[in-house]
Amino acid sequence: MAARAPRSAPSISRPGSPPTPAFVDAPIRAFAQARAARTHEALLEGAQRMFAERGYEATGTPEIAAAAGVAVGTFYRYFDDKLACYLELSRRHLAAGYHRIMDRLTPERFVGKDRDAAVAEAVAVLVDHVAAEPHQYRAFLEASLRVPEVQALRRAFDDASWTRLAALIAAVCPRADVPDPEATAWVIMQASVESATAMAGVHGAPPLPAARAKAALGALIVRALFPRG
Repeated sequence: MAARAPRSAPSISRPGSPPTPAFVDAPIRAFAQARAARTHEALLEGAQRMFAERGYEATGTPEIAAAAGVAVGTFYRYFDDKLACYLELSRRHLAAGYHRIMDRLTPERFVGKDRDAAVAEAVAVLVDHVAAEPHQYRAFLEASLRVPEVQALRRAFDDASWTRLAALIAAVCPRADVPDPEATAWVIMQASVESATAMAGVHGAPPLPAARAKAALGALIVRALFPRG
């Protein structure tokens, strides 16, 4: 994701994680009938395929309905428009990634030698998350440059991620080693996401094996956070 200057974040005065971001806590839609729930899921699955193949701009509601095997009128019983569908799909994807990565980054994991393994695992999960659906991720990046609502969702994910990481750094790293946890967290997150995007082949084949890049990124993060070993 494109780098940008960090915005102001809440001051971190004690160890702990900030509140779970809204896009993670977004309620899951419930349906009284199982058939309706299946149709809703089929529409989201069809939309995911179409958006990944064609991108946001080139995908229309007729293509989504056809991919789900339903009429266009059925689509509009579940979503106001394709943007509403895309936002729900993107929230799910971002929430899954947020939990898969951030749930592994706890203060307890950074005690002693385990910190190297914790960083390496988080880097691997981040890369694997992007690599699992590179076309969908590319479509999301493109949509975030053109659609304000998608841009806001992307910003919410970015801000939640680096603020959560800043809280972790403040909890486990001495201020003598990391005097500015917020700025350090933002730089690490930007470097990690950009590296993961490149390693996953979102912008084309990477120039070296992902395993080497993962190891180098993990070692770089550990040295930045724990310069005295």
